[in-house]
Amino acid sequence: MTADLSGERESFAEVAKTALWTAAARARESRRHDRLFDDPFAATLAGQEGVALLSHFHPSHAADEGNPFLAIRTRWFDEFLLRSARPGCQIVGLGAGLDTRAYRLDWPETAVVFEVDQADLLSYKESRLSMAGAEARCECRRVPVNLTDDWVGALSDNGFDPARPTIWFAEGLLFYLPESLARYVVARTAELSAPGSLFAADLIGTGIFRFPYLKPFLGKLEAAGSPWRFGTDQPGGFVQNCGWLVDEVVEPGAPAADYGRWPASVAPETLRDLPRSYLVEAAV
Repeated sequence: MTADLSGERESFAEVAKTALWTAAARARESRRHDRLFDDPFAATLAGQEGVALLSHFHPSHAADEGNPFLAIRTRWFDEFLLRSARPGCQIVGLGAGLDTRAYRLDWPETAVVFEVDQADLLSYKESRLSMAGAEARCECRRVPVNLTDDWVGALSDNGFDPARPTIWFAEGLLFYLPESLARYVVARTAELSAPGSLFAADLIGTGIFRFPYLKPFLGKLEAAGSPWRFGTDQPGGFVQNCGWLVDEVVEPGAPAADYGRWPASVAPETLRDLPRSYLVEAAV
């Protein structure tokens, strides 16, 4: 499968700011007595700039309770990965950013985690974690490449084996991509997946782009050079059309994505133009 990616490279120059922001959110969650996960490296990665970005992008993100979806999303992906991993498995994080799961989760023996993202971001993470004396709990292979370039070739160069089952995850990634690129990336993961492979991602609904309350937040993301570009109101259909068999689609507030933190039940699908987020799990 091929895609015309001309003209897309410029749009990924500033995503490090959103990575710092989400790292700061993980650090905040880790300080809570009722935390949904513990990321002991998040504060080191976020730094003071990440803390400042919490309030810059959205004032409510700076409050102690923050945005519950960020904590729920991290916990949901943690559970997916730990439930899915097997000894000797390969795990690929697309747009891995400042993710620290290779360092904080208990992986099975001989598991290998591939982290795919921009070179500068991965270099920053490696430097900060090294200064903090952090040690990975599995073999971690960083793959410095933009998704607009030959990321499949870069994965292969780092030892990725498409003949082995793979656990793919794309957390906080797809809505930053143009729709054509998002489809291409997800479709390529399906093409590269041996039987037994799994895929997980989060997606946003199109109502987010029309919800008045979120317009200032979206404007700040655009000003930072990392706008949200793609949403879908059929997240399961999107993933399935890319070659996967969808097992689950959940919204925050559903039993499988609540953890006692979401402040309300899932809104009925008949209510349009609401800011919806989705968590999708699929298999080949």
